[in-house]
Amino acid sequence: MADTGDMPRWSIHDAPALTGRTVLVTGATSGLGLESAVALAARGARVLVAGRDPGRTDTAVRRAQAATARGGSAEPLALDLASLSSVEAAAAEVAQRIDRLDVLLNNAGVMAPPLGRTEDGFETQIGTNHLGHFALTARLLPLLLAAPAPRVVTVSSGAHRIGGLDPDDLNWERRRYQPWQAYGASKLANLLFTSELDRQAQAADVPLVTAAAHPGWAATNLQLAGPSFARNPVGRAMTRLANSLLSQSAADGALPQLYAASMPDVRGNEYFGPDGPAESRGGPTRVGRSDAARDPVLAAALWERSQELTSLELSLRG
Repeated sequence: MADTGDMPRWSIHDAPALTGRTVLVTGATSGLGLESAVALAARGARVLVAGRDPGRTDTAVRRAQAATARGGSAEPLALDLASLSSVEAAAAEVAQRIDRLDVLLNNAGVMAPPLGRTEDGFETQIGTNHLGHFALTARLLPLLLAAPAPRVVTVSSGAHRIGGLDPDDLNWERRRYQPWQAYGASKLANLLFTSELDRQAQAADVPLVTAAAHPGWAATNLQLAGPSFARNPVGRAMTRLANSLLSQSAADGALPQLYAASMPDVRGNEYFGPDGPAESRGGPTRVGRSDAARDPVLAAALWERSQELTSLELSLRG
């Protein structure tokens, strides 16, 4: 899996054929999501390419279709994770198209914008990065459990270590908003969601495998989104410079989540990232997480609060 001596680094070509598997990738119009959609289609999967913008989604579908092999295919799915009504409509559309979903890759995200609110009044980052994916997973759960070996993979970040999470103030209504801490909190929520979903799957004795991944420092549009939203040309310039000097490509950054989505040795609640210095770049390997990300009490509290805010029960028991 990781580089060892002269052993080659793992690539998607080392994954088993995915012919007959259906995968939904959120945020699949650029960056890690697009690279994942292309790679999974190339391994034979039927890929639902989910995105907010129809034009960009169609462009992403064409790129994935050009890479298809072994019976793979790609098709668009309209989805805006910052809107619970859009999540509901997308899940209903998926249920009309397929009778089972093998892999849900919760990839989409926003990073460090100024304070904003989603359509439902959630702080933009927790609303998009966590609550939108929580709601999508809840609504797609019947299709996932209809698959023989379903998997949910959620993309987190090393920034989960900088975010303190307050389940009673997820939406930054009582605290002074800090963009990077809010981003870190949303990425911590991704890991807590993964661990609690795994705990519930084990308790319900269902074969759902949940895992998480992070890309290290990958050169994508995500890093530019926060400075761009803030109309900060200095921030944009510094980010571009750092990307050019320190980052790896989006294709390489997608490898940990592709490993988590495709390899048969993946187990529940595992977390994958790059094997290089500071987990910034390199081949996929199993990585650690913060103490907060391993806190079962915090995970349970976040789960309950997420159900309240989305008005959805995500339960694996009957």
